[in-house]
Amino acid sequence: MTEYGRGSGSQPWHPEDPLYGDQGYTGQQYAQQPSQPPYGRQQPSYPEQQQYGWDPSQGAGGPYAGGHQGDQYAGNPGTYAGTDYYESTGSYPLPQQPQGPQGPHGQQQPHQPQHAHPQQQAQHAHPQQQAQGRQQTPYIGEQPHGQHDRTGQQAPVREEWRSEPDADNISLFDEPADPPAPVAEEEPEPLEETGRGRDRRGKGKSKGKKNKRRSGTACLLVAVVLVGAVGGGGYLAYDYWQTHFGAAPDYEGEGTGQVQVEIPKGASLTEMGQILQKAGVVKSAGAFAEAAAKASIQPGTFTLHKEMSGKAAVAMMTNSANFLTLGEGMRAGEIYAAIDKKLGLAAGTTKGVAKSQAKNLGLPEWAGSDPNLKDPLEGFLFPSQYIAAKGTKPEDILRQMVARAKKTYDEQDVVGKASALGLKSPLQVVTVASLVQVEGKYKHDFDKISRVVYNRLKPDNKETYGLLDFDSTVNYAKSQSTLDTGAVSDLRKFKDPYNTYNIKGLPPGPISNPGLEALKSALEPTPGPWYYFVSINENETLFAVTNEEHNKNRQRYEQESKKKAAAR
Repeated sequence: MTEYGRGSGSQPWHPEDPLYGDQGYTGQQYAQQPSQPPYGRQQPSYPEQQQYGWDPSQGAGGPYAGGHQGDQYAGNPGTYAGTDYYESTGSYPLPQQPQGPQGPHGQQQPHQPQHAHPQQQAQHAHPQQQAQGRQQTPYIGEQPHGQHDRTGQQAPVREEWRSEPDADNISLFDEPADPPAPVAEEEPEPLEETGRGRDRRGKGKSKGKKNKRRSGTACLLVAVVLVGAVGGGGYLAYDYWQTHFGAAPDYEGEGTGQVQVEIPKGASLTEMGQILQKAGVVKSAGAFAEAAAKASIQPGTFTLHKEMSGKAAVAMMTNSANFLTLGEGMRAGEIYAAIDKKLGLAAGTTKGVAKSQAKNLGLPEWAGSDPNLKDPLEGFLFPSQYIAAKGTKPEDILRQMVARAKKTYDEQDVVGKASALGLKSPLQVVTVASLVQVEGKYKHDFDKISRVVYNRLKPDNKETYGLLDFDSTVNYAKSQSTLDTGAVSDLRKFKDPYNTYNIKGLPPGPISNPGLEALKSALEPTPGPWYYFVSINENETLFAVTNEEHNKNRQRYEQESKKKAAAR
């Protein structure tokens, strides 16, 4: 057989060869010394192992014959065209060598283990590489395990490098029957510091189990959150549906007991329902609003039952047969007669109840006990609309009226403002309001008429000398209602505590039951110097400071009255 440049026999693997093993090239020459093979295995000896240097007898060029200076070839698969190539040319063809980091003299860096292909060709060693042997392998084909080369010696077997030795087979010369398939690169596991150095034995399994447990917990938490979100969303959707589209909660039947409810002027159906719900009449404002959608409910004070259905409450509030409407400025005597008529009672029945039970109807403490009062309830029967259904007792209706008046006076702070107005008691505030209500025909004149009252009450005024001189007080004293009260000289002779032509200041008590507008005017009069006034028509009232100016205004009033009489 033909040997390639080294004589007969195969060359063993040298552990310090930069192309084989983990030793790096140091550029130094090493004496041939026996070395221990890796993994503690006994390295077989080869008697024909020798060092090669430059031999002048081998022809020109010495070790660099053929123009190749110390080239080292990594084995690439493939074969050359027989062994005659060397014999004819004296050199070898250059196989394709993979590019990589190069060490000194063009050698590939030994940072990665390099394995010679069985077809790698031996070259003359560089002078600095005389101590490095080469493993001689057959040129053609691969030798199975245990086969001998053509020299009769067993050919070394090509090693297949493994990242980690098998526990049962750690030989560097064992080779798998078939080359393993390329495996995709994976991220190396982090080295774990132990007492014996770094250990690559990771905890992949335990981490995987832990991750699985964490994944399960996360899934459970997500499921709980989703269930809560769905449940909360469902509740909100149900509540929205019930609020906007569902039937409103409602009681059943006509209810029981009695409760007084005040519906203010201008209140909407929803506001009415809220008032009734707060008073315990209906279960919800929506139930009442639905039942009253096509009804016309007037403001006023209503006596209703507790826990009524919305339909029953609306029926009771819209049944005209149950209504008792009291106008502003009505006297107590007129109201008593209206209650008797509404309840089908004998004339004078309600007046007798009012006189006998006045202290039990809820009057405030400041209502007064002056013996000159004609009726202690005068001024406390607040004008409004009330429920006076058949079977209702007169005292129940009177109690409702007094409660409504007391509530209104408290809201307007009658007690607190009385002294600021120069009045002796809150009752006098109600008395002024009753005078404004009767003397003024139109609400837009109330503020100025209130100022006239306060100006006349001044003891130092030179126009009326502290006298009010109101015809309305004479009519109240005489229980009449007329514009022609007689001559002033005759009125001054009429002796009655309520006759303001005869007494100075205010009468003992109110002469009517004023409404809210008259009460507000009595509490906040418009500033001005007026002492007189006369209403020409509903759109015009003339105010004067002196009596002379007032007489002129009276003449105009008489002229207007004659025109009206002629037009009839």
